[in-house]
Amino acid sequence: QVQLVESGGGLVQAGGSLRLFCTASGHTFSNYVMGWFRQAPGKEREFVACISWNDGRTYYSSSNKGRFTISRDNAERTVSLQMNGLKPEDTAVFYCAAYEAKPPVTLTTFREFYDYWGQGTQVTVSS
Repeated sequence: QVQLVESGGGLVQAGGSLRLFCTASGHTFSNYVMGWFRQAPGKEREFVACISWNDGRTYYSSSNKGRFTISRDNAERTVSLQMNGLKPEDTAVFYCAAYEAKPPVTLTTFREFYDYWGQGTQVTVSS
């Protein structure tokens, strides 16, 4: 049973930084893709970034590229999202998600492909 647990959310002023963590357990993640999504009040859940657990390839949404960095620590089985230059419009619940891909592993932004989800962590950016 794959379990994903997010941590690191909180309240930050505009221009500040936060680092989110997703701790994964319950499976061998070598062929998994790990992603971050976010959902603001009244809006659809949207893709933020993803990473291939095996080779570290990454992909970002165009609106976050350059501000956010996704990375993974194989030994700790964590995926993190470093967020810099935060804006009030970044306020949302951030979710960690995962799916197992058959090789060759393809990164995807579509949330329907992600089978496993964490409970989410709130990020609030004040102006």
